[in-house]
Amino acid sequence: MRAWVETGRAFTRENGEMLHPANVTRRFIELYEEIGLPPVRLHDLRHGAATLAHAAGAGLKDIQEMLGHSSITITADTYTSLLPEADLAIAEAAARLVPRAQRVLDGADPSGEISGSGAPSAHAPLTHRSRKRPRTGSPRPNRVPPWGRNPRSAA
Repeated sequence: MRAWVETGRAFTRENGEMLHPANVTRRFIELYEEIGLPPVRLHDLRHGAATLAHAAGAGLKDIQEMLGHSSITITADTYTSLLPEADLAIAEAAARLVPRAQRVLDGADPSGEISGSGAPSAHAPLTHRSRKRPRTGSPRPNRVPPWGRNPRSAA
């Protein structure tokens, strides 16, 4: 066996030399087939790691450095995608910003929680607007939208 070769890599051959990418891919395929996992490209693990790091709160700059990209654009556009849970959290956060009129439904209290469910509402507490803008004058005339008149409505 030859003397240790320092490459600075975490995964190497027994003597420290760099692993050949084709051998790593072949062994990866053997492993996922052996344990019965569906086929996946080894490179997809990189995408998954970036997505999970992003969902866990890592900033894009940190992920860029972790993956060794020269541009944050590559990291943002290619290596991160939102997990369904993150999509839901974003949608719920946006919904909490929308003011809502107070409604009391059968079996619901004003906070939006359904009696007996024990589950908190994903929305902000419902509020009631006590003052409405007074109507003055005649109804608004038909206005032309900024993009022009609808050709179907022309008579």
